[in-house]
Amino acid sequence: MVKKEGRRRRPESKAEDFITHPAQMDLARMGSKGEASLGDRIRKAREIHRLTIRELSDRTGIDEDTLKRIEANSMIPPLGELVKLGKALETRMGYFISPGTDKPMTLVRAHQRRETSRHSGKRSERYGYFYESLAPEKANRLMEPFMITLTATEEVQPSSHDGQEFLFVLEGQMMAQVGGQKELLAPGDAIYYDSNKPHFVKCVGGKEAKILAVLFTEK
Repeated sequence: MVKKEGRRRRPESKAEDFITHPAQMDLARMGSKGEASLGDRIRKAREIHRLTIRELSDRTGIDEDTLKRIEANSMIPPLGELVKLGKALETRMGYFISPGTDKPMTLVRAHQRRETSRHSGKRSERYGYFYESLAPEKANRLMEPFMITLTATEEVQPSSHDGQEFLFVLEGQMMAQVGGQKELLAPGDAIYYDSNKPHFVKCVGGKEAKILAVLFTEK
């Protein structure tokens, strides 16, 4: 008599390792299929944690109307708010941008960069920059590298959140303020600062500036 082997249990995908909360396996599976937009991922994470819009607003300091628009994909949140949402929902902020795949190395060619605008394509709303993720396909990434284009704007609101940021100016000129310190930066200049200090950057001289930015946030 031949002994039948029991059905082998399929190993769990390592692509789920970047999720920082066990209850979010549904998020990982949804994201791995590329079926969800940024707003959909944020909404699903909120629902998994059984939070209302108001409760998420209390945790992040982001007003309810803004959160509703983000979840409806009618606006893209600034990077600082993505960091706050990630912390409140126990999820890496990079997951909201792109879950990525479980590869030791990923490559993004210059023509493959995808622009993510804070005004979500609506020119009536200007927030001072748009960004392109430079590592959207890498899962479990500890750093978030971006190509950021600063655009002329009259108002820039300071932001503060966990983590650190590194900026390197490629083109144009920009002004950076961290706490009470202001600095003018030109191509080739770099700045590194703690993101928990109120900070903002803006282009100067009425022309766009292009910068390489790397954000780091702990789990």
